[in-house]
Amino acid sequence: MIFFQNVTKTYNSNTVALDNITFKIVPGEFVTIVGRSGAGKSTLIKLLIGEDKPTKGRIFFDKEEVNRLESKDMPNLRRKIGIVFQDFKLLPNKNSFENVAFAMETAGCSPKEIEEFVPQMLDLVGLKEKGVNFPHELSGGEKQRVAIARAMINQPDLLIADEPTGNLDPINSNEIIRLLLKINEMGTTVLLATHNKQTVDSLEKRVISMESGRIIRDEEEGRYILS
Repeated sequence: MIFFQNVTKTYNSNTVALDNITFKIVPGEFVTIVGRSGAGKSTLIKLLIGEDKPTKGRIFFDKEEVNRLESKDMPNLRRKIGIVFQDFKLLPNKNSFENVAFAMETAGCSPKEIEEFVPQMLDLVGLKEKGVNFPHELSGGEKQRVAIARAMINQPDLLIADEPTGNLDPINSNEIIRLLLKINEMGTTVLLATHNKQTVDSLEKRVISMESGRIIRDEEEGRYILS
């Protein structure tokens, strides 16, 4: 599904964000990318979703070479990818139902489809009764659940969670991680970027460790894939 082949990304000719990284993620995997701020996690995500292009190397998603796609092809790529951020990025003037529905509207879904599937997705994330609530009426954990529902509403092949627990307390963080695991068990590939060691240790899933733009370790359930 995802293949980074000898990918390097430099800025201003001398700042190396990614340094010759290679890795593969197969459909249905749950993979965590860990590293301190500046390790290269965010750059990797930007390259994967086509927000930026590598200086060298090739990036594949679902048999398409992302770095060679034209602007007109990007919406089709991004419909296959759901993204959740640390700061939720909910629309403040829309309630939970409308925030999730907005993603379907953008994809051209009919009002009938929206009325049918948005309540189902809110139920999946445990917010069936919160559809009428606006973001300012929700807790941090609830806001992130709405964001996950919005990311999943168009049934993407891949869910990217970029520091999804960064603004949450430990209890809400654990609930969000359990929700991501549930989504993965339903068949969606999950790519989680975090610097939270406690979160990583609790998952017992594959971990790619990054430092200064390089992959320093790729470990799956106690077994090193790359060292």
